[in-house]
Amino acid sequence: MSKFQLIATSAMGLEALVAKEVRALGYECQVDNGKITFEGDAHAIARSNMWLRTADRIKIKVGEFKAKTFDELFEKTKALPWEAFLPENAEFPVSGKSVKSKLFSVPDCQGIVKKAIVERMRHHYKTNGWLEENGPLFKIEVALLKDVATITIDTSGSGLHKRGYRTGQGEAPLKETLAASLIMLTNWHPDKPFVDPFCGSGTIPIEAALIGQNIAPGFNREFVSEGWGIIPTKVWDEVRMEAEDLANYDQPLDITGTDIDHRMVKIAEENAFEAGLGDLVQFKQMQVRDFTTTKDYGVIVGNPPYGERLGDKPAVQRMYKEMGEALSLLDTWSIYILTSDEEFEQMFGKPATKKRKLFNGFIKTDYYQYWGKRPPRKN
Repeated sequence: MSKFQLIATSAMGLEALVAKEVRALGYECQVDNGKITFEGDAHAIARSNMWLRTADRIKIKVGEFKAKTFDELFEKTKALPWEAFLPENAEFPVSGKSVKSKLFSVPDCQGIVKKAIVERMRHHYKTNGWLEENGPLFKIEVALLKDVATITIDTSGSGLHKRGYRTGQGEAPLKETLAASLIMLTNWHPDKPFVDPFCGSGTIPIEAALIGQNIAPGFNREFVSEGWGIIPTKVWDEVRMEAEDLANYDQPLDITGTDIDHRMVKIAEENAFEAGLGDLVQFKQMQVRDFTTTKDYGVIVGNPPYGERLGDKPAVQRMYKEMGEALSLLDTWSIYILTSDEEFEQMFGKPATKKRKLFNGFIKTDYYQYWGKRPPRKN
């Protein structure tokens, strides 16, 4: 089975997590800004789409080369083995981006790459007319950075954050990939209690349940590359079978999501049901200041309102203060809060054990980590 150069794209700041997941699947990889590159066969394409919780997309790298002129871009694109990927009737739109490059006109770059592929395909398939483009979809991207063109084909289709369970959402939904990352950056294990006191549409608790039972995040959806001849159907069947075999549906979980808004609680319940986790996650309406528990050694992960809009900030900071007071008694619990408010620690009432810079969409945030006491060692 032929090998492909693959790229798992990543949000800024999450590259190390994506790389850890790629290595856990058994592939050596290199880490760069926003991307993790590795080599693999058709199984690797299917498995990485099925299993990577924190990556945005999986792309095939068709070629990478220096291009300072349009002629160079055309000839070097045309020299790539497009017939190894695209059938004669492939539909192949070309998108592009250009950063710090002489070829800065993205529409022109897209047009030239398209034309070069068409010429290569016509020559290979011995046709003079139009290419029909009524077959499977191959989304091609030309990305220019400092005069180096990287040409890729997207294997995912919809971004990998689209798990297929979100029936509804609130105003500022957290991406599923970021939610999974927040959980994977904690010390949570499936045998510990887990609480999200700002659950919104339920993304963090649902991702925790998927992680807790080792359910593949892509199990509930389809990928654009499932329609490609270069990946046999039996590969997808085998990868889905593997995902089914590795899921631990018997793992008991103690996961709770609470929110001040009863409508969001209802949406969260519907989303959990859609994900097949209806009975596994408990949702209830509650304000964070009312949170109490008699359990020990749990983990709290929250993405509260940030007060980004003018006028919201005083109310949000008051809520941070109330949260700090309510959670101050939980000395065995570890608490992880994502917010863009740089005064969070003052409001919460104590400095974090550790902070990590992350982006929530385009908002620069900090992930404040408060580590609880360790459980006593079992003899």
